[in-house]
Amino acid sequence: MYMDAVVIAGIVTVLLMVGFFVGVGVFVMKDQKQHGHQGKKHQGKHGGKPV
Repeated sequence: MYMDAVVIAGIVTVLLMVGFFVGVGVFVMKDQKQHGHQGKKHQGKHGGKPV
């Protein structure tokens, strides 16, 4: 495969995007564990909607 600057830049761009989304996912999971179930109200059998 011919490796020029454009191919290398494309590979670096894809790796940076993957790293960004993995980082966001890790942040969300850690934040979710840290805050737990705060703010969630226990809704009844029907999800708070009138029957």
